[in-house]
Amino acid sequence: MPPSSSPRSAHQLRIIGGRWRGRRLPVPAIAGLRPTPDRVRETLFNWLTPAITGARCLDLYAGTGALGFEALSRGAAHVVFVERHRQALAGLRRSAAALGADCEVFAGPVSAFLAETTARFDVIFMDPPYDVDPGPVCRALKDRLTAAGLVYVERGSAEDLRTLQVWGRFSKQGRAGGVHFGLLQLVGDG
Repeated sequence: MPPSSSPRSAHQLRIIGGRWRGRRLPVPAIAGLRPTPDRVRETLFNWLTPAITGARCLDLYAGTGALGFEALSRGAAHVVFVERHRQALAGLRRSAAALGADCEVFAGPVSAFLAETTARFDVIFMDPPYDVDPGPVCRALKDRLTAAGLVYVERGSAEDLRTLQVWGRFSKQGRAGGVHFGLLQLVGDG
């Protein structure tokens, strides 16, 4: 994803709940970067309220880190961010330092991280670019989830979301504008 011509971003990400509620973080000016909207994050974290406190979370295709930082703000124990875009990585690291966040930032593709780690997570956030097929990643996530683990998925269409049902079932689904999202519980061998 090439950066835009402007090195500065006029956009900011607002943390909407928890200990960092109201904090604003800069959003790097990167073509195609689309932070999860406030309305979607609010719905998602209402769904996750019983599961987020003390959770170990994984934020794949992290971008701005909107989901992972929101999770930390609301009581998650730890978040691992995975991102390969250099400018996005720099933004994640700056935001983590500004917040004093207990997190790790993995620089590289999602496939490399999943091949290297043996860690298990309670909540995995997966918001890949809309032109990336998340199916192969779902296969690898089964071994990275705890027994009651959940995968948040964000896609550009309801059909894109439905194609993931081969990997499990959605316990919750929603839509806000052009964003279709849900909590997927992975089952079976897919």
